[in-house]
Amino acid sequence: MSIRAPLFEKDDLAAIAAEFAIGKPSSSSGVVRGRGNRRYVIDTPKGHFELRLKPMEEEFDLRREVDLLAFLEKHDFASPRVIADERGRPFLERDGFCLVLLKVPVGNYLDENDFTLKQVNSAGKMIADLHMLGRGFKRTVENRYGFDRIFEMYAHVRRRMPSYLRKIVRTLDEETEYLGNYLETKLPKGIIHGTIHKDAMIFKGESIVCLGDLDAACRGKYVYDLATAVNALCFRDDGYSLERFEALMAGYESVRTLSLAEWDSFPNELRFAALRFAVIRLTEFFASEREEAERINVDFRLFFDRLRVLRREKDGGMEGLLMAMATGYDYRKYQRIKGGDEAEGEGEGEGELDGELDEESEDIVDEEE
Repeated sequence: MSIRAPLFEKDDLAAIAAEFAIGKPSSSSGVVRGRGNRRYVIDTPKGHFELRLKPMEEEFDLRREVDLLAFLEKHDFASPRVIADERGRPFLERDGFCLVLLKVPVGNYLDENDFTLKQVNSAGKMIADLHMLGRGFKRTVENRYGFDRIFEMYAHVRRRMPSYLRKIVRTLDEETEYLGNYLETKLPKGIIHGTIHKDAMIFKGESIVCLGDLDAACRGKYVYDLATAVNALCFRDDGYSLERFEALMAGYESVRTLSLAEWDSFPNELRFAALRFAVIRLTEFFASEREEAERINVDFRLFFDRLRVLRREKDGGMEGLLMAMATGYDYRKYQRIKGGDEAEGEGEGEGELDGELDEESEDIVDEEE
């Protein structure tokens, strides 16, 4: 069972703001909806800030994230800025949690159906900028949510899955077995975001102005980061948008060109990205309080639906994506890249379902209760 985060009222936020010397919070400051008690917005005359709460057992990862954010700030990358308190500390400790204050630009978080092609293109370019800039950051660890870790998580949670979810279990069983055999490891790697999602991106007009939520940043496959971005930005109205995919890749490849091996691996990386988040949400569901279970259940269904499309168990634009991936490699463009990624990455290791399944995935919370 996860530790319940403290609930901060207006007076608490004012006291915290004073410790960070950012001025008096406005009346609009408060908890961010849909995030439990783990994220607060604080507006003051000195700017727009987010207060995030991390359990103390995640302190090591938090310090690594703070180091990465400092590196990105030094190189003018559009990421959150860590605000130190009056004593120079990068975070405070309260009731078993680390409190980190981040300054972020004013902008909009968008729903998946609201992205324009220019916004998707802008996000693709920023992801590539992160990958290229991250080559200079040395303090990192391997992806803690790689396939082996997700396999372990699924094996643990599978024992708790009730029998009425047998079709979901069958799908996840088949997918873990398939990906265990066919995921490619010898691909270009470097610093990746690790968990790109819509609430990690702030937009102003047609441009992305901040890429945040870097707590899962690690050394991993660049194409995996792109796969998570496709699942976050290119899925709308129950299917993948080929136009959005092309806009994302055009933005990305304006900075960094994918190798042929990366294009070949793209379909399986997409499947793993969907599997990873579905398994994580299942794990969170069984460990959650009742008030969090409904939100987690909704998130699980979103990623499980993506996985079903990627497995071609339901319609959703997968054929168009496969064709784009099969023809996406441009030999001429790739050969113009000097000191390209291929040299860096080489040699590095790492039946239709019916409506009953939809009922199962919609009713995880109620049935389990």
